[in-house]
Amino acid sequence: MIEKLKEKWGINNSFQFIIVMIVFGVTGSAAAIVSEPITTYFNLHKLPNIFYWPIRLIIVFPVYQILLVFFGFLFGIIVSIITQKKDKFIFNFFLKMSIIFTKKLLYILSFGILYKN
Repeated sequence: MIEKLKEKWGINNSFQFIIVMIVFGVTGSAAAIVSEPITTYFNLHKLPNIFYWPIRLIIVFPVYQILLVFFGFLFGIIVSIITQKKDKFIFNFFLKMSIIFTKKLLYILSFGILYKN
């Protein structure tokens, strides 16, 4: 399975694959940590769990995309370019979903004032 991923992403050796996995791991952890102050700022902790967790995930996803480019740059590997080039359908799907979720989140959190359909 690792060899298939290396071939799919155009990675030459195992060291590059380890770096990519570290970037994904660090980015996921950082996105979860960064989303905590955002949810605290908007006082979302008072919401029931059925509303809190979907909203938190909607916040985490765009933050993850931004941090993925940042940590990829720090580690010297352009992860978003790899995934866009090799998995264009998946990349476009998640890009469109993050844009839609961000617009919906702005609409919900601003009660329709900041963003109108």
